[in-house]
Amino acid sequence: MAGFERQARVADRIRVVLSERLQKGLRDPRLGFVTITDVRVTGDLQMASVFYTVYGTDEEREGTAAALKAATGLLRSEVGRQLNTRLTPTLEFIPDGLPEEASHLSELLREARERDAQVHSLAENAPYAGDEDPYKDDDEA
Repeated sequence: MAGFERQARVADRIRVVLSERLQKGLRDPRLGFVTITDVRVTGDLQMASVFYTVYGTDEEREGTAAALKAATGLLRSEVGRQLNTRLTPTLEFIPDGLPEEASHLSELLREARERDAQVHSLAENAPYAGDEDPYKDDDEA
């Protein structure tokens, strides 16, 4: 259990260090508005997966991915200076798919609400299944 707590502390510290460094800015003009959403560290603290989102167009996202890849060494050095561990973890930057998934879920929920409204409007004027058939002629009885 202590290992998991240490992983969480190291991951959180890496997230803070990277966020602060990116907030100060890098000299790469391709770098867009980046938000570090999560960091996951392996059990041996050798590798850190850094999840990020970028506000902007697809071109800006691609440019930011390239800028982060180019700056990985610089960012890893910064993490190593501030982390105080024997080994500095290797950083892997992964675009976070959470915003796209959230917008997809919002679209599905909107569609479900529309379908519910359609069913409700159809059911509003429909006769109950146990009522007499209003279309049945009295002569047929």
